[in-house]
Amino acid sequence: MPDYRRAWHPGGTYFFTVNLLQRHGNDLLVRHVDVLREVVRSVRLRHPFVMHGWVVLPDHIHCVIELPDGDADFATRWRLIKMGFSKTLPRTERISTVRAARGERGIWQRRYWEHLIRDERDFRAHMDYVHINPVKHGLIARVCDWPYSTFHHLAERGVYPADWAGGEGDLPGYED
Repeated sequence: MPDYRRAWHPGGTYFFTVNLLQRHGNDLLVRHVDVLREVVRSVRLRHPFVMHGWVVLPDHIHCVIELPDGDADFATRWRLIKMGFSKTLPRTERISTVRAARGERGIWQRRYWEHLIRDERDFRAHMDYVHINPVKHGLIARVCDWPYSTFHHLAERGVYPADWAGGEGDLPGYED
């Protein structure tokens, strides 16, 4: 069995990628984005964290969050978000025998990618990655055209120019 090592850093700032189990051609997250937002809001009330950056794509989420001082438990937050979202949906997905035996749904991948942000440069790079992702995946031509991200709020606050990465040739060279 693989040895998954997590960077448990109390009060840390993290970048996450969380994927649906069936990714290709699945638009579940944007179809139910209001439910996802409400579940995240509810989890934040019980287990606070700062949402620095967020983008919801059809089949995965990227975000940069900061945990409170002395708290390193991002795993509980993700478990509650995934579970809360799943409970709102009818049971129409295919469930493997292993998942069925464990009483699991077939909506989310079990694991997620997390990265502990090291410094301000790393923070900015991951915030940019979060917001450029819909363009990178060919969903839109301009970052400002994607409605399911924190880009609009950050542009209003002056963190990003409203036309940041706004057209052909403007995209930083990000790779998955």
